[in-house]
Amino acid sequence: MRLSRAERSIVGDWWYSLDGRFLLSFVVLMAVGLLASLAASPAVALRLELEPFYFVKRQAIMLVPAFALLIFVSLLSTRAMLGLAVLVFVGALLLLLVTPFVGVSAKGARRWIELGGFSLQPSEFIKPAFVMVTAFLFAMAQKSSDGRWLGASAGLFLLVLALLVLQPDFGQSVLLTLIWGGLFFMAGMPWLWLGAMAALGVGGFGIAYFVVPHVGKRIDRFLDPSSGDNYQVGHALRSFVEGGWFGRGPGEGIIKHVLPDAHADYIFAVLAEEFGILACLMLLLVFFYVLVRGFMHAMSDSDPFRKLALGGLMLAFGLQSALNLGINMGVLPAKGMTLPFISYGGSSLLATALAMGLALGLSRRHRGEARFEQTFSGLGEKKRQS
Repeated sequence: MRLSRAERSIVGDWWYSLDGRFLLSFVVLMAVGLLASLAASPAVALRLELEPFYFVKRQAIMLVPAFALLIFVSLLSTRAMLGLAVLVFVGALLLLLVTPFVGVSAKGARRWIELGGFSLQPSEFIKPAFVMVTAFLFAMAQKSSDGRWLGASAGLFLLVLALLVLQPDFGQSVLLTLIWGGLFFMAGMPWLWLGAMAALGVGGFGIAYFVVPHVGKRIDRFLDPSSGDNYQVGHALRSFVEGGWFGRGPGEGIIKHVLPDAHADYIFAVLAEEFGILACLMLLLVFFYVLVRGFMHAMSDSDPFRKLALGGLMLAFGLQSALNLGINMGVLPAKGMTLPFISYGGSSLLATALAMGLALGLSRRHRGEARFEQTFSGLGEKKRQS
């Protein structure tokens, strides 16, 4: 079926305003994620006395709604994407509020809620929604001298941060702080505010180190590996040595048989052993391509909201990827952090698809672009007049 450039339908407009290479890069990452699950998860499934391809099948099943979500979100107008983000943000915020009380306890934390046999992690979904809402508030702060927009952004950030700390989930807390700080910098907000928030972050990190035992232990083990158990980190590092440049071959890895999170947080280490460093570098190039493509679209957009939202989504994607890779290679303290589109996990996969669907949609050239900019101008004028 061929779509005419004169076609005025939603699908026709989407097709000819779409960055096809951007979409293709997401498809490639999804395919690599399924291949990675096939390589890493059977060993984990057998260790848990499950059917060998249990995690592979679940990952394949979740790819269908994830890809559908990515396409659906990218079809929306800018205004509709913002509306969807607000709904997701409110829903995820409410779930974060109840997670410490009704969530499933695992590894000393309550981060998941059981919904009909599906474990939902609200913190995964709040990230892309937080980026969109914060980008809107910062865009309004740029167009208005009213400091309430900036105050609202800081208030939402502190609220979400407090809810993450209560779980506790310090990995997501650090990521959210870096995202908010990055958006703050991109929006050109006052440096005094940024300095104050940085000081608050350093203070919070220090408090966590001395008050929360497992946080202090992980940092101590990172600084001095001989001070505690570095089982997973040690085996992850060994996988790069064992794999060499070209790898042992698909299915020939041995590290995955002893890594508890081989199919999730440490899946990159499994890929390194079985497919080699060269294959890992090729995968990193795909991630790098996504970031460059996304930031180029953000820099070329004249609309303040789309520029900040797309830049923030790319920042979140890049930071999460960097944190996971840093943990796998032993250059960052161990902390639960998935590799986008690659690690096993339904919540992570769906949330990443939502984020990249928003990025794909924001990178399009919308016919309603001028009207959306006028919306910002009107709100800014109202605040200045009041």
